[in-house]
Amino acid sequence: MSKKYFGTDGIRGRVGEYPITPDFMLKLGWAAGMAFRKMGACKVLVGKDTRISGYMFESALEAGLTSAGADVMLLGPMPTPAIAYLARTFQAEAGIVISASHNPHDDNGIKFFSGKGTKLPDELELMIEELLDTPMTVVESSKIGKVSRINDASGRYIEFCKSSVPTGTSFSGMKIVIDCAHGATYKVAPSVFRELGAEVVVLSAQPNGLNINDNCGSTHMGQLQAAVLAEHADLGIAFDGDGDRVLMVDHTGAIVDGDELLFIIARDLHGRGKLQGGVVGTLMSNLGLELALAELSIPFIRANVGDRYVIAELLERNWLVGGENSGHIVCFNHTTTGDAIIAALQVLMALKARNEGLAQTRQALRKCPQVLINVRFGGGESPLEHPAVKEASARVTQAMAGRGRVLLRKSGTEPLVRVMVEGEDETQVRTYAEELAKLVSEVSA
Repeated sequence: MSKKYFGTDGIRGRVGEYPITPDFMLKLGWAAGMAFRKMGACKVLVGKDTRISGYMFESALEAGLTSAGADVMLLGPMPTPAIAYLARTFQAEAGIVISASHNPHDDNGIKFFSGKGTKLPDELELMIEELLDTPMTVVESSKIGKVSRINDASGRYIEFCKSSVPTGTSFSGMKIVIDCAHGATYKVAPSVFRELGAEVVVLSAQPNGLNINDNCGSTHMGQLQAAVLAEHADLGIAFDGDGDRVLMVDHTGAIVDGDELLFIIARDLHGRGKLQGGVVGTLMSNLGLELALAELSIPFIRANVGDRYVIAELLERNWLVGGENSGHIVCFNHTTTGDAIIAALQVLMALKARNEGLAQTRQALRKCPQVLINVRFGGGESPLEHPAVKEASARVTQAMAGRGRVLLRKSGTEPLVRVMVEGEDETQVRTYAEELAKLVSEVSA
């Protein structure tokens, strides 16, 4: 079986790309249940986002888990990071999320968390993978797992989110527009911010199974921008379908991306002496983030694109904060994985501490112009290995003298080379990007 099933937080697939079908989910549930049972008593939490296929896959996964003797606790629609938290709270062997995150409703996938709210150990992933290639066997009837539902899961997670800010914190006087993407945050996010005193206007919180991420949420910011202006709100917050990504909009309607939010959080922690080390970004993090952190003497390193790489670097260095410009932000001082609601709360706390609005606070990070050009190539050797491309990339990097950078990388899903150049001078950056893209195209012909 392809290891492509193993993604950011465990085993993951996508309808139409990988065989995430009811049959597969049944077998996966059984394989996971068998693997978890080898650890002793087996209790597994299962949550999902709001897409319509979640009902079908939840039933299949439940049947597979119980047939292996695992007890299942159903959470219903809940943000992905909530499952990581609740797996710890209920001392389960694992938490499972049925979700395709920011993708359209006709995609779906699955993510696993360990009982500690982290990714599964490699040996456990390997065991599940090996079991998927063996015939299913059902345990004897007296050992079949039981199924129950946790009715207060939302309330527990709301209180957990609120606990990430000091007791007595109030956002009274702040007007916020929240876009829930018709996704998994639709119940809990409005409650969190209202219970902390903010005036909340809610968008896209009427999921029907088909409208998740549909022209709303963190992947489509136009609705939120318009609402912030129309409501004369202080800011807007946009979540993705499973609640592990967040972007914001300031009172002028300007989008504030993950790099900027990460900087605001890191600067606040640094100022309070609680940052612990530095910040992890990715290869796509804007150079402006790196330069702004350097001015504060905050270490910064880049991981490969993907939250699993960010988390791996944080764990290796024992650092607390990292994230991506897409809005996936990890705050290890509060939780074990990317959590959009908790990240948003940390931003609001930073604004409150500085007595500033989002538009003013974001000005401390001056984003560098970034030009990205996609170049299609045929089969055969990657153009990135061509000597002329390597030489040109090195020459451009040297010419920018530490105030700019070049990133050439292959797409993981298409025959494309992504040519990205960023620096302080937009005209120069565009010229270099077009020059490199032209060269990549020529050597690919």
